[in-house]
Amino acid sequence: MGYNSRQQEKESLTKLVEQAVAAISQLPPETQDDLARLMLALAETAPTALTPDEAAVIAEAEAEIARGERVPPETIQAFWRSHGL
Repeated sequence: MGYNSRQQEKESLTKLVEQAVAAISQLPPETQDDLARLMLALAETAPTALTPDEAAVIAEAEAEIARGERVPPETIQAFWRSHGL
């Protein structure tokens, strides 16, 4: 891929995506790969509306984050690996 193609791709990214990629680039390589697999899986699937149960689970997770509760990175990586990502 030539410079012009890469420059056009970069210009087509939103600022938020650029921020996410910049943040991900600072993580260890295996974590970068885990996140890349997740992003690709999400990009390949059409979004669907959340069920009320799913929305409740997400609301609870957001509340846990607000309280400062975190899942260790190793647990998250193991979860994604168990799902082939």
